[in-house]
Amino acid sequence: MAVLIFALFVLMAMVASHGKRPSARQIAFASAAIALAVVTSMIKLFEMPFGGSVTLCSSFFIVLIAYWYGPAVGMMAGVAFGLLQFVLGPYIISLPQVLFDYPLAFGALGVAGFFYHRKHGLLIGYIAGMAARLFFHVLSGIVFFADDAPAGMSALAYSLAYNGSFLAAEAAITILIMMIPAVSKALQQIRNQAVA
Repeated sequence: MAVLIFALFVLMAMVASHGKRPSARQIAFASAAIALAVVTSMIKLFEMPFGGSVTLCSSFFIVLIAYWYGPAVGMMAGVAFGLLQFVLGPYIISLPQVLFDYPLAFGALGVAGFFYHRKHGLLIGYIAGMAARLFFHVLSGIVFFADDAPAGMSALAYSLAYNGSFLAAEAAITILIMMIPAVSKALQQIRNQAVA
């Protein structure tokens, strides 16, 4: 299954690049980042009862792909990662819910690629990507998990509180790690190699 999803990522990256084949360097760096995202997604600091967890920076590695190669490739990597997340630990109510919570939510991390030219683009892109991911999870919560809301609480408030809690915690941890000077310097060196 992982090989199929990897092949899907390469195909989508080619489509996103207007038929131009991604370079071997792009495939290698994107594959390594997706692998790191999968590994770190298994390091769960906290797990929510109806899906979702605080992981050790797993979304960050998808954001890196978008930051290196642009939003289209980042979105495709996010979709591939979302499909892997579904295979590794699915939470299923219906097919539309699966689409919102896996390929669309993780694919939305690719919006980070729109900020690669800006000062502090990686940080801004990460925040934007996590906000876009939150949007799809909240939408899923409103549509598919509204019955779980406590009495007197709107589906929107419940979904925002539920999904925002674990995504905000992961984002805070990731941002703190990104702000460590040695990490920031290493990320810049890796970017220089990834886009050389």
